[in-house]
Amino acid sequence: MALDRLGSSLTSAVKKLFRASVVDEATVKELVRDIQRALLQSDVNVQLVLDISKRMEERALKEKVPPGISRREHVIKVVYEELTRFVGEKPVPVKIEPVKKQVLMLVGIQGSGKTTAAAKLARYFQRKGLKPALICADTYRPGAYAQLQQLANRMNLPVYGDPKAKDPVKVVSAGLKQFADKDLVIVDTAGRHKEEQDLIKEMKDLEKKIKPDEVMLVIDGTIGQQALIQAKAFHEATPVGAILVTKLDGSARGGGALSAVAATGAPIKFIGTGEKTEDLEPFVPSRFVGRLLGMGDLETLLEKVRDAEIKVPEKKAKAILSGKFTLTDMYEQFEAFKSMGPFRKVLKMLPGMSYDLPEDKLNMAEANLEKWRVIIQSMRVEEKENPKVFNSSRIRRVARGSGTAEKDVKDLLRQYVMMRKMLKMFKRKKRLPFMGKGLPTDFK
Repeated sequence: MALDRLGSSLTSAVKKLFRASVVDEATVKELVRDIQRALLQSDVNVQLVLDISKRMEERALKEKVPPGISRREHVIKVVYEELTRFVGEKPVPVKIEPVKKQVLMLVGIQGSGKTTAAAKLARYFQRKGLKPALICADTYRPGAYAQLQQLANRMNLPVYGDPKAKDPVKVVSAGLKQFADKDLVIVDTAGRHKEEQDLIKEMKDLEKKIKPDEVMLVIDGTIGQQALIQAKAFHEATPVGAILVTKLDGSARGGGALSAVAATGAPIKFIGTGEKTEDLEPFVPSRFVGRLLGMGDLETLLEKVRDAEIKVPEKKAKAILSGKFTLTDMYEQFEAFKSMGPFRKVLKMLPGMSYDLPEDKLNMAEANLEKWRVIIQSMRVEEKENPKVFNSSRIRRVARGSGTAEKDVKDLLRQYVMMRKMLKMFKRKKRLPFMGKGLPTDFK
C-alpha cells in the first residue's frame, strides 16, 4: 500500500466517525479496527500496530473529554496524537551555522538513493541561502562520481571526487581543503550492507578521521520493516545523528519504514517524496500525520510559497485589484505556481483536499496548467494585454500556433475572466490572496 493509499484509508476511517450519528464504544472500536487494517496493509509491525490501537482505544474511551470540544473531536485528537507519536512525536530542527563550515556524512546500504539524496540536501540548503558543496567518497561503484557530478551541475553546485582513487579518507581530506570557503560540505560515501564488515570498518575509520558534524543515515522507504535492522546496525557502527527516508512517493511499505526507523531513537530529519531535486522536505511528524489524515499541511504550503518567491510588486498589485489583470499577469502566476512543485502535491497540503480529488481530475488540472502556459506563449502582446480583442479568427490562430484545440483557448479565456472577477472581490481588502488559488480546472 503506497502512502497515498494509507492516507486515503485513514481519511476514510475518520470520515466514517464524522458520519456516525453517535460516538459510542462500538463506534470507537470500529474506528480503531479500520486504522489497524490500514497500518498493517502498509507493512507496519504487528506488535507496534497492536500497541498503538490499544492506546488509542483506551484514551478515546477512558479519558475525560476536555471542556469546549465534543467526544467526536476528542477521538480525532487522540488518533492524531497517537499516530504522530508513532512516527516521531517532535520534529528535530536542522541547524547549520553559517559562521562555521559543517560536514555532513551520508551513509546507507547500496541502492538506497544516497547519491540522489546528497544532491537533494545540497539543493535544499542552497535554497536556504547557504553555500553547499559535495564530495564523492564512493571509491567502489563505477560511475558514482559521474552521477554526483551530473546532479550537481544541474544546480551549479561544486563537487569534488577522484574516480581513480582507492582511499576515501584521502579523497574527503582533499575535498575539504578545496571547499574551505563553503558553509556546508556533504560527503556521499559508498553504499554498504550491515553484513559487509570490511566496509562497515571503513565507514567507522572515515567517521573517526574526518569527524563530521553529523552522520546521516539514508534509508530506502520501500524496504519496510527491514529498515529497523539496517538502522540499528548503522547506529551501532557510527553515531547516527539523523535519518533521511527516501522513495516515500510511491512506496508499498513506507509506513513500515517510517515506524521502524522511528523505533531506533535516531530522529528522521528529512523525507524524499519524489524524483526531482526539489522533492525533499524536513520531516515534521505532526504535519506528516495531518496530511495522512486529510487535514492538510498549510505550514509546508506556505513555506513552498515563500521559497518560490510568489510576490506581486505593490504597483502591480494595485493595478490588478483595480481590474487591470492581464494574461501576462496570469502567465506569471502559472510560472510561480509551477516552481512550487507538482500541482497534486501542492493540493494535498490543503485541508479537505488531500484525498477527495480523483486521480483523473488531478491529472486534468496539471495538464491544463501546462497547456495554458503554452497557449499564452503563442499569443501576441496586444492579446495578452487586452484579451477583449479575441475573436474567432484570433482564437483559431493561437490554437494552431500552440498545437491545441480552439476549445482549449476558449477554456483559458473563461478561466481568465473568472480569475479577474475573483481578484476584484479583494479590492476592498487592498491585498492579494494566494494567487495560485484560482488556477486549477473546475472539479465539479
